[in-house]
Amino acid sequence: MTASLASVVAALTDVGLAPRGAFHPDSDDGVPPLPDGRAAATMVLAGNAGPAMWQRFSVERQATDEPNGLDGWSKRVLNPLAKALGGHAIFPSDGPPYVPFQRWAQRAEPVYPSPIGPLIHPDFGLWHAYRGVLVFPEVFDLPAKDDRPSPCESCADKPCLETCPVGAMAPGGYNVPTCADHLAASDSAGCLSKSCAARRACPIGRDYTYDTAQSQFHMAAFIRALRPGNNP
Repeated sequence: MTASLASVVAALTDVGLAPRGAFHPDSDDGVPPLPDGRAAATMVLAGNAGPAMWQRFSVERQATDEPNGLDGWSKRVLNPLAKALGGHAIFPSDGPPYVPFQRWAQRAEPVYPSPIGPLIHPDFGLWHAYRGVLVFPEVFDLPAKDDRPSPCESCADKPCLETCPVGAMAPGGYNVPTCADHLAASDSAGCLSKSCAARRACPIGRDYTYDTAQSQFHMAAFIRALRPGNNP
């Protein structure tokens, strides 16, 4: 089947995922060839912003006892979807070596590194993520890229840098060990139960804030990644 941007958007929406921009890659983007050797001509990112993905994942996880968490669910959904559309799926968790997903995201839509690290979007703020990218050998017609600037440029107060209860967020970088020690010892700022306090302090994208169950799911996964022996 020959896909188009419209057909990809419709297919992603049907499975609870959000289209997160598209672009035509060039030689500097580090895109591997498709499994049949053809070069990638169009990349369509898939992810989430808002509740649709979490609602779908929650229901299907309970129904299928999904063993590999959100990464496993994303692959189970996107691999057959990509194949049906004549493309191939690539995931942030593939590797090592890992593909330059942040570069691809910045090529596809207006996202920028925030003062605390994660990419920020003018609408979604810090409440979004990328689950995979669909790669196609055809050149799709694409709309002009949204080139809105980073909302951080006009944010004078930068509350994200002042809210962490242990000062782990600073202009010089994110102090991961300090954050990990705090999360292991205390939930005084609600980071475990409500999501990272610095993230919640950002005024952008409040309408897309994760609900309690999703926040706790992601924070538990974050702690497991920081401290593999800790399973809150």
